[in-house]
Amino acid sequence: MSDSYACAEAVLAQLVAQGVREVVLCPGSRSAPLALVAHAADRAGAIRLHVRVDERTAGFLALGLAKADGRPAAVITTSGTAVANLMPAVMEAHHSAVPLVVVSADRPAALVGFGANQTTEQSDLFAGFVRYRARVASSAPPASWRAQTARAVVLATGARGADPGPVQLNLELGVPLVPSGGPRAWPATLPEPLLAPATRSVQPVLLPGTPRTVVLVGDAPPAVGSAARALAETAGLPLLAEPSSNARSGLNAISSYRLVLGTALGAAIQRVLVFGRPTLSRPVNALLAREDVEVVIVSDRSAFPDPGWRARLVAAAVRVEAGAPDWLAAWQAADQAWRAHLDATVAEGDGLTGPELAARVWAAIPSDALAILASSNPVRDADLAPIRADAPPSYANRGLSGIDGTISTAIGLCLAAGRPGVLLCGDLAFTHDVGGLAIGPDEPRPDLRIVVADDGGGSIFATLEYGAPAFADPFERVFSTPTGLDPVALAAGYRLPARRVTPDELDSALQAPISGLEVLVVGLDRSDRAELEARLAAGPSAG
Repeated sequence: MSDSYACAEAVLAQLVAQGVREVVLCPGSRSAPLALVAHAADRAGAIRLHVRVDERTAGFLALGLAKADGRPAAVITTSGTAVANLMPAVMEAHHSAVPLVVVSADRPAALVGFGANQTTEQSDLFAGFVRYRARVASSAPPASWRAQTARAVVLATGARGADPGPVQLNLELGVPLVPSGGPRAWPATLPEPLLAPATRSVQPVLLPGTPRTVVLVGDAPPAVGSAARALAETAGLPLLAEPSSNARSGLNAISSYRLVLGTALGAAIQRVLVFGRPTLSRPVNALLAREDVEVVIVSDRSAFPDPGWRARLVAAAVRVEAGAPDWLAAWQAADQAWRAHLDATVAEGDGLTGPELAARVWAAIPSDALAILASSNPVRDADLAPIRADAPPSYANRGLSGIDGTISTAIGLCLAAGRPGVLLCGDLAFTHDVGGLAIGPDEPRPDLRIVVADDGGGSIFATLEYGAPAFADPFERVFSTPTGLDPVALAAGYRLPARRVTPDELDSALQAPISGLEVLVVGLDRSDRAELEARLAAGPSAG
């Protein structure tokens, strides 16, 4: 058996010993020993293997797998440009604190820089975006293989540094890559975990109830969202929760909060308790930047968010004394008025609008399924949807808020959670990651309904400065960027059931059981998107 095969076997075995159960693999030659060992581990039931031909989609698939339950997932690539294609997923994992383990195959260090085929400087490729990176050499002592792998997984989970995120194991594999007698069976006995997670006790900080306080929840995993909601309800505080916060439910949740923030009630806020990572709206950014507002960050991460540079207290947990009950009542009354205005405004037009589509999709998702929202307008439209008492677990890639990898992330989320899901995305996000639908016949497949809001381009840009009439000439080509492609035809090319549905057919289509991968395309008109936003912001007294 070659040292390279033994190294690959030791690394995979230690990954499993440290808790990794999902592994994504892309084909390649230098990664051959890793591929063979991963196949054996899958056959033995030690891992679930997912094989993909595109490293970019593979990275986002692994991201979704890890995001679903916080357990590290690994992605294996060969050397060269294959590793570089993981950069978008690594960057998203870095900013959204997802434990992604990159296992990249490489040539021995002595060959780097001398023109060897498919060889480049890749051990530092993700510098600045990984919690740990190691050069694991097949020529090194075997004890180092296990130790570096164990350290990588523990640091990926944030157990030692309170900052989960991606790590890289760059395996420098020499020839021969595989044993002449064929692959070995997966070992019957696994090594012990070399490093145990650290434990931390958290003593909540008690805050007075007198400042007029709101609980603001950005993108967050279910445990964080649940804690934020519980705090708001216990203390009797308004809950301003983004759709991927996993806190957007209950009587304290304010569905129209981003509109109410622009009123006198928003101006009366004196303190904000921030959970998760708020990213969606300018009213929220303006709130966090106000000098007359006390900002308290509730996070156990060492890399806590502070987008307005206003944080004055960072605590892993807080308790708040009860404040004046009329504060919450005022927000609930305002929300009721703005909700009526919002619903009436959205229903005014002749065609289906983005907010109406998002509200209907959000309402139809089964409570035991996953809600997955693409960046750009879909997640913002869902931010205006009515509150659900039984809101489903919700996810979005808000680390860097890109549209890349949306489909692959959704597939990973559903597979890891073992639940069906509904993804709402725009036509550009769908086209950008349509390669994520290239799933081989032997690979695990999710139950995932993809709802494509097809408005023929990037309608979010119409709501920004360069959507103004002064930029009308270049706007369509360089901002909206319509592709002219038909999402139904694209999906059909991947042998998936796909169809266009009219507004009248939409509810029936959404109520059907979610089984396998399917694509529903809903046409939207984006010509008056900016005007719609202006009418919504005008408020209930403007009519």
